[in-house]
Amino acid sequence: MTWQLKFTSSARKELHKLPRDQQVRIAEAVRRLALNPRPPGCKKLKGSPNHRIRVGDYRVIYSVDEGQIRILILAIAHRREVYRR
Repeated sequence: MTWQLKFTSSARKELHKLPRDQQVRIAEAVRRLALNPRPPGCKKLKGSPNHRIRVGDYRVIYSVDEGQIRILILAIAHRREVYRR
């Protein structure tokens, strides 16, 4: 089953601000989420229904909507900045 991927406008902007090589790595990791929304290494965030995956020094925060078979990418940022929001 393939999940539908959606980006918030802020997550899309964050992705486009990154260096090109990081954009490619993160885009590939997000594409893999469409096949498996909870891959090995993903973590559920405490106190939140959201999950995160690591892509090098960057983190992708996302929400899984089981009812609509959709993954919403909420944030993409460096590990030292992503949890401050």
